[in-house]
Amino acid sequence: MSLGKRKLGSQGLEVSAVGLGCMGMSQSYGPADETESIATLHRAIELGCNFLDTAEVYGPFTNEDLLGRALKGRRDQVVLATKFGFRIENGKQVGMDLDSRPEHIREVVEASLLRLATDHIDLLYQHRVDPAVPMEDVAGTVGDLVKQGKVRFFGLSEAGVANIRRAHAVHPVSAVQSEYSLWERNLEADVIPALGDLGIGLVPFSPLGRGFLTGEVKRAEEYSEGDYRRNDPRYQGANYDANVSAAQAVRDVAAEVGARPGQVALAWILHKSETFVPIPGTKRRKYLEENIAAASLKLDAAQMATLDDALAPGRTAGPRYSERAMAAVDR
Repeated sequence: MSLGKRKLGSQGLEVSAVGLGCMGMSQSYGPADETESIATLHRAIELGCNFLDTAEVYGPFTNEDLLGRALKGRRDQVVLATKFGFRIENGKQVGMDLDSRPEHIREVVEASLLRLATDHIDLLYQHRVDPAVPMEDVAGTVGDLVKQGKVRFFGLSEAGVANIRRAHAVHPVSAVQSEYSLWERNLEADVIPALGDLGIGLVPFSPLGRGFLTGEVKRAEEYSEGDYRRNDPRYQGANYDANVSAAQAVRDVAAEVGARPGQVALAWILHKSETFVPIPGTKRRKYLEENIAAASLKLDAAQMATLDDALAPGRTAGPRYSERAMAAVDR
């Protein structure tokens, strides 16, 4: 199983072509087994998947703690990405409240370094754009942390074009992380062209449509309490029926090429651009290995066109977040 490297942005950040989203090891998709999660992290390193994505708010804090323990003696083999920007009080996230004040960014970085048991963060993202703090102040603060050696590269998550440009003018942005997949293509109209103009890489999260594109899905109410998908509008009612129908093309192409539907969905992203590095999330070695194998899957022009047409922008039924969560997306 061979996993190549890709460059994110023009500042020298090189990562594995497929990364690993670690959020589910601590929250959002049902209970996790810490022993299996750590084994999954170690297996990722063995397979050359070195790009690990976490955030202080995952848990909160427990995901960074987990990675800090799991990476003992292995820190130099991985590229660690984490994020700041939500308000956390008494160990709990305060709704969708944001805080990107410069002093808060500095506090978060110091705390993240301790939890991750490292002296530097490879890629530091602003988790959501904070309208109360000028983007120039955010970028300047991260730039100072880069000069101090505590951070290597700067990223943004779910940022719109205007704020990407404002940030990049102050300190180079290496990567923008956003939800992007066959099932969620809202970036194609303006964000992806802007990233191309500026030489910034894209890190698609939820590249498997929060599991919908794997072909192994059920209705929202069939998931356990605490599972994110119970409240995802796209998994509910008539939206679910319409989305299962639209995703049939992924299953059809998978049958053609002898692969899993999720592997086809990842291969579609990887074929779109050499500057895209998806970070499918999993907490199990089995799915990690499937995801990494997608990097070797070849899709021809006809198969790409079939997928593009079947799940064209706007085809997915239902919003991707609740109204309150969508309000924090800078678009």
